[in-house]
Amino acid sequence: MEQLGQVIAQGLRPGMQLHLMGDLGAGKTTLVRGILRGLGYDGTVKSPTYTLVESYTLPPVTLYHFDFYRVKHPGEVEAIGFRDYHAEDAICLIEWPELAGNTIGKPDMLIRFTFVTVGRELEIEALSEQAKLLISKIT
Repeated sequence: MEQLGQVIAQGLRPGMQLHLMGDLGAGKTTLVRGILRGLGYDGTVKSPTYTLVESYTLPPVTLYHFDFYRVKHPGEVEAIGFRDYHAEDAICLIEWPELAGNTIGKPDMLIRFTFVTVGRELEIEALSEQAKLLISKIT
């Protein structure tokens, strides 16, 4: 997961939003760690399950890592000011986006994590032109 994250990082651009969907322990935060490593961040990467968001300033971009696992109602996402985080100069990586309802908009890329007999399977769907370009470099 970390290696894939490092590859994905090379194609990310400010303003992009990635949605990460899958069961607990499927590797979402590990993928985020790889993306951060690929962007040059070498500090600790922790899941924002309790804080809802962790921010990482990586000039020239800020990366926001959201985890909506504990969100009970989409209004909570509005209450934390999600729209303020989703800026042209930021990248948003969102775990459990389905719990936010329609409050976060469409992603550039949707990554679904599924446990299989041995390991995990990922389904990556590019929903914007930037993400389609990124996917073409990965595959």
